[in-house]
Amino acid sequence: MTLTAQRRDTASAAPKKPIDAGKPSWRHRLSRFDQNASPYAYVAPFFLLFGLVGLFPLLYTVYVAVHEWDLLKGEGDFVGFGNFIEILGDSMFWNSIGNTLSIFLLSAIPQLAVALLVAYLLDRGLRAPTIWRMSVLIPFVVTPVAVAIIFSSIFNEADGLANNLLNLIGIVDQEWKHNTFLSHVAIAVMVNFRWTGYNALILLAAMQAVPRDLYESAAIDGAGPGRRFFSITIPTIRPTLIFVIITATIGGLQIFAEPRLFDVSTAGGIGGSDRQFQTTVLFLWELAFFRRNLGEASAVAILLFLLIVGIGVINFLLSRQIATGAAPKTRAVRRRARKNAASANNTQEKTR
Repeated sequence: MTLTAQRRDTASAAPKKPIDAGKPSWRHRLSRFDQNASPYAYVAPFFLLFGLVGLFPLLYTVYVAVHEWDLLKGEGDFVGFGNFIEILGDSMFWNSIGNTLSIFLLSAIPQLAVALLVAYLLDRGLRAPTIWRMSVLIPFVVTPVAVAIIFSSIFNEADGLANNLLNLIGIVDQEWKHNTFLSHVAIAVMVNFRWTGYNALILLAAMQAVPRDLYESAAIDGAGPGRRFFSITIPTIRPTLIFVIITATIGGLQIFAEPRLFDVSTAGGIGGSDRQFQTTVLFLWELAFFRRNLGEASAVAILLFLLIVGIGVINFLLSRQIATGAAPKTRAVRRRARKNAASANNTQEKTR
């Protein structure tokens, strides 16, 4: 018994094997891997879908644009920038660019201004707000084809509603479908009718997120409704306003359905008898499916993409400047303002 007890004491007194505290267990490693890899796994489906339906068509368009490519015969010889040079020297391309920019300006500027006004009025606490919000969204629910057919009838030069109303005030019939500027105005009205309510609801959602304490404080200080709108509402909803401006830019420069269906009496619907309202996308459609030249059509698509990016960046910068008009414009000015504020604080402390 004594020998057994001594052995037990010896075994208990023997030094135990040290545990490697610095080496994490497999469960800890699995947890760290899950924590680091899970975010990428969650966002991977979006990037896979984007690569399939977004990035691949874009890259394939670039590949088609540097080849001679017939709609029926398929791929031809490699021409490099030949298609781009051919398009840039085509007067019909520049005519479509001018028409697109004209319709875009006539539609986007009034559309955003009216959308801001409608959103502001809906944010004032009207009775039955749900009915008013649904009513401004009804034009967006109507299909573009139905809108084009309705407004094509309204702007009919023979017996349309627009000319009949003008006749009531002594104005003669106008050539809505043959005059370049008037056709642009008519198409811009169609675009504004469909998209103004949609943009108004987006801006309304942003306005309702503005803290009401800001309006109450400004009203106590004597600021009127106009001052509160331009000094509180516009700067606060700046991110949403930038989003609406960019989406309106993209949609306005890619306009197709309205000019395509505005005057179906012309052969092929290519934008008027004299191409007076042929947009760039309509010109691209003509190149691809009438002339069967997919190479030049792809070149037009890439040039339009660059135009949209350029105008989108300009609109983004302008909207930032408008929304933060009272803010310093450059880093040097902001740095100087901080130094002046710090020196003023130091002077006050010394004075005390």
